Amino acid sequence: MEHNNTQNQLDSKHTNWIGLFTMFRREVKRTFRVAIQTLVAPVISATLYIFIFGMVIGSQITEVSGVPYITFVFPGILMLAVINSSFASASSALYFMRFTRGIEEILITPFSYLEMLIGFVGSAITRAVIVAFLILGVGFAFGAISLTHPILFTLYIAGIASIFAMLGILVALWAESFEQLQVLNTFVITPLTYLGGIFYSINFLPDLAKNLTELNPFFYFTDAVRSSMIGISEANSLIGTILIVSLIIALGLLVTTLFKKGWKIRA
Repeated sequence: MEHNNTQNQLDSKHTNWIGLFTMFRREVKRTFRVAIQTLVAPVISATLYIFIFGMVIGSQITEVSGVPYITFVFPGILMLAVINSSFASASSALYFMRFTRGIEEILITPFSYLEMLIGFVGSAITRAVIVAFLILGVGFAFGAISLTHPILFTLYIAGIASIFAMLGILVALWAESFEQLQVLNTFVITPLTYLGGIFYSINFLPDLAKNLTELNPFFYFTDAVRSSMIGISEANSLIGTILIVSLIIALGLLVTTLFKKGWKIRA
């Protein structure tokens, strides 16, 4: 039976729209069921960042790149929330499905492996976009931000969210305990994020530190969101776009391959 189910996935010629919608709806409902944790908490955290960097530190720094300090750092604060939301959404969803055997319900349905990926990533993007616009509303309320290119902003947010959703899937496949879900976030994502130009301009750095920052992919994520919001860019936008698209393709291929192999999801 397992062979037949696998063969159904590999031979599927038509998109399972009903299955995708059902999976997407379930994950979105899960997000709203614990809205205090998934939606309210990141907004409160961002509001505290805005207060600290806008009212406290911002009062001591006049301008950065010709704009108020809080306006400069706000895109990075928003991006940090997007990263955490998308990563947590995908990693927790797949992890708990693995260890409650819920993943078997997905495996016996006529889903292709690409559709499985779309289901997990799509729901994570939705959560991240909702968080992004809620925080954007807080920024407007504080007079901290503007939105120069709304379509480009939404595309960048969706692209960055998809990258970290797929990283969340990889961690959820690898993790054998709940604590291990936080390893990548604690030791890789958070340090690289804070060293990626969220709270400072790269022009403030000495040459060596500036060159090292330009090797940090998170610098290009931050710069992409900042350029779409306030029209200020410190990086090569083409490099940033190519990096985001390349990571989406590479991670998508990797996750799909692991799904096909049944790594950690099939006994």
